[in-house]
Amino acid sequence: SDALMAKGTPVGSKFLFGGNEIEIYPDGSAHLTSTGGLAGSTLKLNEGLRILVEEAMVPFNYAINSCTINPARCIGVDDRKGMIKVGMDADIVVLDADLSGSTKTALAKKVAPDRNFNMGIAEANMLGVAAGLAASGKTVFASSFVIFATGRAWEQMRNSVCYPELNVKLCGSHGGLSVGEDGATHQSLQDVAIMRDIARLRVYQPCDARETEAVIRHVAEIKGPCYVRLGRANVDDVYEGEVPDVTKVHVLRQGEKVALLATGYEVQQVLKAADILKEQGINVTVVDIACIKPIDEEGVIDILKNHEHVFTVEEHSIVGGFGSAVCEVACNKYPHIIHRIGVNDIFGESGPAMAVITKYGLDGESIARKVLETVK
Repeated sequence: SDALMAKGTPVGSKFLFGGNEIEIYPDGSAHLTSTGGLAGSTLKLNEGLRILVEEAMVPFNYAINSCTINPARCIGVDDRKGMIKVGMDADIVVLDADLSGSTKTALAKKVAPDRNFNMGIAEANMLGVAAGLAASGKTVFASSFVIFATGRAWEQMRNSVCYPELNVKLCGSHGGLSVGEDGATHQSLQDVAIMRDIARLRVYQPCDARETEAVIRHVAEIKGPCYVRLGRANVDDVYEGEVPDVTKVHVLRQGEKVALLATGYEVQQVLKAADILKEQGINVTVVDIACIKPIDEEGVIDILKNHEHVFTVEEHSIVGGFGSAVCEVACNKYPHIIHRIGVNDIFGESGPAMAVITKYGLDGESIARKVLETVK
């Protein structure tokens, strides 16, 4: 994390960072000498800058103007606070297919313009380039809308990336019905099915901002191809603090006989359904599963063993998706009836996101109603 001295900043230089005076020492440490909140600390450059930027929340522009920060060591920009996050490996390269404004990879370009490439409306070529870069030792994040990233470039993901097991992370945004007004052509409801069927490919779908960050950090750290499905709609915070291991089943609420297993955006709706059901005297267990493949079989089996009624909820077709992954565990390891709630093998349609979600029975009230009908 060689973030200072990237442009010849001399030893002995002093800077003001968030009320803290920093002096660069010959041993490569950042010595905080002022009376600010970090006074008296002597930290190696990487840890010192991590604290200054992430914990002391030094603004991005202020950091750039106050001292030289090497963009090659930054993971990106937090758009909500205008902060930079320091510490990601310099081998990361970001590719986009002419949608950088919508997918937000434009923010990464602000941090590392020399490692961000717009490949144009050519998703198959983007994955081919990603494979080449990964074969050269880079960690590649390629991004586009889900419908294009997984549809147009499926063959390249299968043959060029997953077959040689290259280090490419495909991040698809705008997945599911919540794309809303973009309509059926852009509402990808089949991507989890076709992506989890590719050998050697891991599949993830986080439910909120904190889990998204945890998933991205996780896939950046592991070797091999990954697919991350992201949505478009605004979501509430499900996690208040650090997210535990994203590869494991997470029980958000512990109930009794009924369990609702969800992934991605539908975790939000399942929590609303749980509140409604509680008013009806039914305490349900709410489970978030961000890692769809390889799914946490032990965690799923534990849920199956301890609940009479098990439901899966997904913003995706019930054919081959998250619910199917849970059913496969039940079929192979612990036979149990699974009630799948999702899109019933039909296309979506255009409309306000929440209106479409409600029409297709994936809002909290509709989920609660389906549970009541089944349990009672």
